[in-house]
Amino acid sequence: MSAYVKPRWLRDTLRFLPLKSQFVLSGNVRDLQACEVAPGLVTAQPLVSTLADNLRDAGYAQAIVWNPVAGFTVPDSAQAPAEPADETLRRLGLTPVDGAAPGGIDALTACLERLVALPGRPVALIVDFASRLAIRSETLSAAEHALFTRALVLAHGAAARPAGDSRKPFFNTVIWIVDKEGDLPDWLLIENPRIRHVPVSKPDSAARRALAGALLRGVPGAKDAPPEGLAEAESAFVDGSEGLLLADMNAIATLARVEEVPIENIADAVRRYKVGVTEDPWLRLDRDKIRNAEAFIRRRVKGQAHAVTHMLDLVKRAMTGVGTQRKGNRPRGVAFLAGPTGVGKTELAKTITSLLFGDESAYIRFDMSEFSAEHADQRLIGAPPGYVGYDVGGELTNAIRERPFSVVLFDEIEKAHPRILDKFLQILDDGVLTSGRGDRVYFSEALIVFTSNLGIYRQDESGQRVANVHPADGFEDIQKNVLGEIQRHFKLVLNRPEILNRIGENIIVFDFIRPEVAIEIFEQMAHAMLTDIAALGITVEITPASRTALQQRCIGDLSNGGRGIRNQLEAHLLNPLARGLFDQDAQPGDRFSISGIDAGTFHLEKRSP
Repeated sequence: MSAYVKPRWLRDTLRFLPLKSQFVLSGNVRDLQACEVAPGLVTAQPLVSTLADNLRDAGYAQAIVWNPVAGFTVPDSAQAPAEPADETLRRLGLTPVDGAAPGGIDALTACLERLVALPGRPVALIVDFASRLAIRSETLSAAEHALFTRALVLAHGAAARPAGDSRKPFFNTVIWIVDKEGDLPDWLLIENPRIRHVPVSKPDSAARRALAGALLRGVPGAKDAPPEGLAEAESAFVDGSEGLLLADMNAIATLARVEEVPIENIADAVRRYKVGVTEDPWLRLDRDKIRNAEAFIRRRVKGQAHAVTHMLDLVKRAMTGVGTQRKGNRPRGVAFLAGPTGVGKTELAKTITSLLFGDESAYIRFDMSEFSAEHADQRLIGAPPGYVGYDVGGELTNAIRERPFSVVLFDEIEKAHPRILDKFLQILDDGVLTSGRGDRVYFSEALIVFTSNLGIYRQDESGQRVANVHPADGFEDIQKNVLGEIQRHFKLVLNRPEILNRIGENIIVFDFIRPEVAIEIFEQMAHAMLTDIAALGITVEITPASRTALQQRCIGDLSNGGRGIRNQLEAHLLNPLARGLFDQDAQPGDRFSISGIDAGTFHLEKRSP
């Protein structure tokens, strides 16, 4: 274990004890702190207890804590106090019972003046939850104003005096613990040379590593694990808890003990704590189903064999964990689907979702054309405090919190405001988003899919929008031109090349719908339409000549891909068929024949059963 080093906030506070009479601690004040209670023995305890122990160790006779609920108390300490708790409280004019004395804001105000003038060994008063002292720091009540005015005057009037064997200068110190510096009146803190503001930061890797060994001692299997196994588990614990608090690490260790997660699987306990699922759902997927999925997908996504193979490779990597950097909580997989409209990009995302969940509607989809405004990111992560909708949360963060194991589809990503792309960078890099309410939401179990029409068109020298690829081009040329235009757009237009760097080689370019593939799509769509009608008990047949003519009309213009084929089928088959069935008052059991499409007409004839 590396040597324990006191956190910076504590070192800063102890250094300035002879120089400042009051301190304000803000930031990560509700977290646990790593403390060395004995040589080589590190444990976690609340900030107030840590502060009290170190003050007594520094030479203070006693450290007293006040909070709005309990009043005045003296916390238990590993350091023996120089005088009994009740004696200190009585010297401050309080009436103690077993080391505690009730008292509200008026008692605190009176106590401050007695504290500063108190003779003898130095005493510290820690005002905990000081953010709750004033309802609004801009408009103080009479009692609140009296308290902070007394604190301001006393800060300027206090004088240090020598104490202890070393005769170091000491104040009777007041320490305010607040959530943020602005919770106290500005006139008390700003440009006040007698008060020291000390920010308490979130734990860094060194702080997490200092505590990791102690927390892992109680995890199943730790006593019998070899030293190299313990070192590996400690590293996995420290890396996996990046961005978390020491209180979270303590909770993870408790979770591992309660759910009997062995020490070699401590990373799994971290994942359970973050996303709230007991088992890794990717490991529970049917491997035979995934192994034989290519034929299933190709029945729905026609003519894009390379895209299907690439997406299945991403799913297999997500299941096996091969090449997945679990440090940093990055998503299980990321795919950027680019290509012409109507070629199956969204359909592939739906099909992958159906493969994983058995329900294609189970994916989380965001149409990015709805997020083109500058502040549209608030819809994704939620409005900040004080704004309308703060209590509702963000659409994306809420969805991932509810369903961490999911396919998240961001459709037509190029239409999103560039400010939102910065959020995607955070997701791809760290696998985490902080909602407007301050909650951390993890994407470590999600498969992220972007779709885009980027690269199909480009701007020429005159600024006109012209086609960058054509249906007659070979696929290799299409792939090259589309990738080049995508890179140009992210680098030169959006000035965000780092997003492409995070996606890497997972930009999957789709081909145009070729005539032979268009015929397959036509047949599948026409069959599906007639099958839907047959489900109503009505049989409809198309004569061979009309079917051939309908096919030629539908695949004559493939510029809109499969979506264009569907539109033509609706215009030349579905709409006139619905009109004819309505006019002839079709009933279950009726049979009809369609003819005349080859002659430019549509004729629906009722046949005898």
